Parts: sequence; structure tokens; C-alpha cells
Amino acid sequence: MVDNFLDRLPSIPWIILFSPLVATALITFFFQKSPKISAGVALAGIFTSLVGSVSLFWFHSHNHFLPAESSWSWIRIAGLSVDFGFLLDPLSILMLLVVTGVGSCVFLYSTAYMKDDSSYARYFASLSLFAFSMLGIVLANNFLMLFVFWELVAVSSYLLIGFWFEKPSAADAGNKAFIVNRVADFGFILGIFLVWMLSGAGGGEKTFQFSTLAYSFPGLLQSGLISQALLMTAILLIFCGVAGKSAQFPLYIWLPDAMEGPTPVSALIHAATMVAAGVYLLSRSFFLVSTSVEALHIIAWFGGITALLAALLALVQNDIKKILAYSTVSQLGYMVMAVGLGSANVAMYHLTTHAFFKALLFLGAGAMIHALHTQDIWEMGGLLKKMPVTAITFLIGTLALCGIFPFSGFFSKDEILTLALEHNKPLFVIGLFTAGLTAFYMTRAVWVAILGHARTKKKHHDNHSHNHAPSHGHDAPWPMKLPLVALAFLSIIAGFIGIPAFIAGEHGEHMPMNYWVAGISTVVALTGIGLGTLTYRKLMSNEDPLKKMFGQVYSFVVHKYYLDEFFVALANVFSAEGRSASGGQKSLAGLLLWFDLNIVIEKGANGTAALTRGVGSLVRRAQTGRLQTYAMAFGFGIVLLVYWTLLR
Repeated sequence: MVDNFLDRLPSIPWIILFSPLVATALITFFFQKSPKISAGVALAGIFTSLVGSVSLFWFHSHNHFLPAESSWSWIRIAGLSVDFGFLLDPLSILMLLVVTGVGSCVFLYSTAYMKDDSSYARYFASLSLFAFSMLGIVLANNFLMLFVFWELVAVSSYLLIGFWFEKPSAADAGNKAFIVNRVADFGFILGIFLVWMLSGAGGGEKTFQFSTLAYSFPGLLQSGLISQALLMTAILLIFCGVAGKSAQFPLYIWLPDAMEGPTPVSALIHAATMVAAGVYLLSRSFFLVSTSVEALHIIAWFGGITALLAALLALVQNDIKKILAYSTVSQLGYMVMAVGLGSANVAMYHLTTHAFFKALLFLGAGAMIHALHTQDIWEMGGLLKKMPVTAITFLIGTLALCGIFPFSGFFSKDEILTLALEHNKPLFVIGLFTAGLTAFYMTRAVWVAILGHARTKKKHHDNHSHNHAPSHGHDAPWPMKLPLVALAFLSIIAGFIGIPAFIAGEHGEHMPMNYWVAGISTVVALTGIGLGTLTYRKLMSNEDPLKKMFGQVYSFVVHKYYLDEFFVALANVFSAEGRSASGGQKSLAGLLLWFDLNIVIEKGANGTAALTRGVGSLVRRAQTGRLQTYAMAFGFGIVLLVYWTLLR
């Protein structure tokens, strides 16, 4: 049985990868007008990938066949060799289970959530394309292949964020996410090619292959063939891609706006998979990242700052999806901080548990929005009796996010705090304070949106409410309930099923629990929950008391630290408000236009054409077809040859 499975092994990763792509093609070309069939095809694609991922996990757990790698030649030109292949190890197997497991829940949930949408088939085609792209990142065995799928993820996320493109806000959000990530990915691709160049130091063959790089880089560093400055530059350029995709400061500005997409998209892309791709990239390339202490230090501080700033932003949001979006950014900060503190395994552990409980929270929020037709927590309330399954599972996700024992977030977040305590005490303080903020803002959301009294609808300037009353709330249908229950179950048990040991491998070690850290983090989380309860439990008005308590500071945070305004000002240097472009931007544009017209087009393209035309004209005139002309040219040539010979 083992030999038979190993014989079939090379085909299983390809089946996992291409099943969602086949679903995308079938829906796009054949089932655009058949919503039910399109949903069935999409479910078949992601379930096939899930079964393949589970089978790889099961076989490895019984036979320990990892790591395994297979590839075929993709690009072969002088000095450049690139393969298209897969790399299987505990890291990729774990990520496959996360992507296909959470993905299956989201696909099933979407069949009910999106059933009345006119673009139902297009939604499932885009969702399947995203699953294919994300699985490509996970399976890629080299940097260049990973980058191709990295960009495919960007395309599919653009399609899903701007799915309701008829809404200007959704179209703008899709553009914003796409543009911010392209800026980040410019640094990423530069980093990839710098690593490729460094891999050939000392005359060796240049490569993008992860396994080859992991083997060769230690020797190149020990021999002094690679400078630490160049190495740190390469790592930080790669981190640019991470900062974009995993929404690190200051490039996290795109992710909250991406909530304009359908809520299941938020659960899949912006909680469990796409935004986790950056953390996965850091873990996959940890053999490189860990070689520079300076780069690790910078990465750790970026993660810590992101975790704190995003938690403060979550504290002042009224849109339930944006609360969860900023919470996601904050938790991604924790993961990046863990990598910077020297442990990719701990980062992946928190990535896995976070995928379960944050997807649960987003899908729970989606069920509330589906029932109440509002995203504003101040228009919700009294949902525990009307939507018991949704409310209880949301509470489970909240406790996991707050890090309360025995829920999964308690175990994974405490490992990060333990790392910080051992390696960087200021970051430990930041992480601990952020944990308290997390407990407070989630308690705020729970008391206002779920446990508190049913709130009246907000009135707008036309004196008409745009939403249904909270009293109309009803629990979700079973295709939405089932994923909620499954993810709630995983959020409870994930801390007990040996994820750290699986990531570390057969001969690896994982961090034991630090009971002092566990105790103090629990006290901090309970303090946050207690303060949130005292502040919001008996609140009768729809006015947030934090606004009055913190005044200008509250306003500064509500305006997102004015980062959006800063980037707009940066893009329109010295431009006057309300005008299209002036000052420095217009001058730069004029200079580039002059260079394009006079140098590139006139001197470059047109000049080359004129030169070719002139040379051709001269050659044409020499071809007269007359024997006398050719004889004269021949004689003149002989005279020149004799003259040149005599001079010598």
C-alpha cells in the first residue's frame, strides 16, 4: 500500500492545485447561466483539493515521507533555469489543510449567502480562481513560481473585493488593494532577483529553488562570498511583498477598505488565506531571513507596531466587518513579530489557529448582516435569543481571539508572548498591551451587537431607515450554520491536537508553555473583558463613551492616523486641494513627457528608423545594374588596396 501510494504521490499535489482551476474554467465557459451547477462545480473543486490535502497529511503521519519535491522544466535559457514544481513538507501540508479546510467552509457558506445575487456564477468562478492561486503559492518550490501565483492571488482578490463593481466604493476598494500591493510587489520582485544573483556568488549556478538555496546559502555566507549588507537588502526587499500582502504598517491601509467585498470573501481572503500568504512566505524563506539579525530585528518591530496600531483602530470602528479587519491586521502583526523574534514555527501555529477563529468571526458577522441587513453594530443587539447558533459560535470565536483558556488562541498567542519575553522585552510589553486591547474591543463588539438590548435603527437625513429592524433577525440556514459549527469546533480543539509538533517535524522541538506568561496574559485578557463589560453592558444610548473619554485622541485614531491623507499627499506632491495636478507632480509629468517624446520616440524609435532608411537609400543607389559602374568600383578598390599596401 505504501509503495502504491508513493507511486501515485507525484500526481496528488497537481490534483490539489488544478481542481479549483478546472472548476473556474467549467463555470466560466459552460455554466454562467446555471447558478446551481456553478456552485456544485466550485464545491467539487475545493472538496477534491481538501481530500487530497487530508490524504497527504494522513499518509505522512503514518509513514513520514516528507519532505518530497517534484518538478519539470519550465524556462531554460542561457544563464536562467526555472522549474515548475511542488515542495511538500510539514509547512506546506499544514497550509494546504488551512486553505482547503477554511476554503471548503466558505464555499459551502456562500451557496446560501450569495443565493440571490445576480452574478452567482461569476462569484464562484472568481472564488475558485482564488483557491487555485493560493494553492499555487503554498505548493511552489521556487521563488519565481511563487511570485507568479502571488500575482494571480492579487488578480483574483481584485475581482472579489470589487465584485459589486457597480458600487463606487467597492470598485475603489478593489483598485486600492491592487495598487498598494503592486507597490509592495515591486520591492518583492527586486528582492527575488537579488537573491538569485547572490546564489551564484563564487561562480556557482544561480537558482530560484528553495531547497537548493537553503543548502547553498550557509556555505556562501561562511566563505564570505555574500556581504551582510546585500543579504539584509534582499531580505527587506522580500519583506516589502510581505508588508503588502499581510497588511503591515504602513501598507495595511488597503485591507479595511477591502471589506466592500462579500462577507465570505472577507472570511477567506482577508482572515485565513490571502493575508496569511506573507507570513507563509517569511516561513518558507526562513532559511534566508534568519541569516540576518538586523533584518529580523526590523521585521519584529514592524510586526509589533502593526499589532498595536491596528488594535487601536479596531477599538473605534462601528462597522462589524472593519472591527474584524483591523483585528486581522493586528493578529498578522503578532505573526510577523514571531518570525522577527526567530521562530517561523510559532508564527505558523498562530496563523493556523487564527484562520479558524477569525474565519468563524467573519462568517458569524456575515450571518448577522444577512439577517439584519446592516453592518453597523449600533443597529444590532439582542441577537442571543433570535440567532442562538450564530451568537454562540461568535462568542467562541471571540474567546479564542482574546486568548482565553482552553480556546486555541490562548496557546498560539502565548507562544508569541513567550518568544518576546525571551528576546525583546519592549515587544513583550507591546504584545501584552495589544492583547488587552483585543479583549476590550471584542467585548465592546459582543455587548453592543449581540448581548446588549435590541437597538433602534439609525435615522438619516431623509428620515427613513435604510435597514431592517433588529427584531427581524433570524438564524442562518444550514449551509451557513454548518461551517460556523465546524469552525467553532476547530477553534476549541486546535490547541490540543499537536499542531506545533507537526510543524516542528519528527526531529524538531517546539516551545513549552511558559506558565508565568500564560497567567499574566490571561489576567490582561480578563481585565480587557471586564473593562469592556463595565463600559458597554448597561449602555442604553448609541453614542460610544470612548469618544467623550478620549476626545482628540479618539478623533486622531478614527481618522486612521491620517495615513490615507499622507499617501494621497505623497502621490500629489505640492498639489492644491481640488485641482487635478500641479506643482511638483505636474513638473515631473512634463519632464517625463518631454523625455518620452524627444528621446524615446523621436531620437530612439524615429531616429533608428531614419538611420535604417538612409543606409538603405545609399545601398540602393550603389546597385545600378550597369557593368561600367561595377568595373569602375572594382578598379577604384584595387587602387586603394595597392596604395594602402605601399604605405605600410
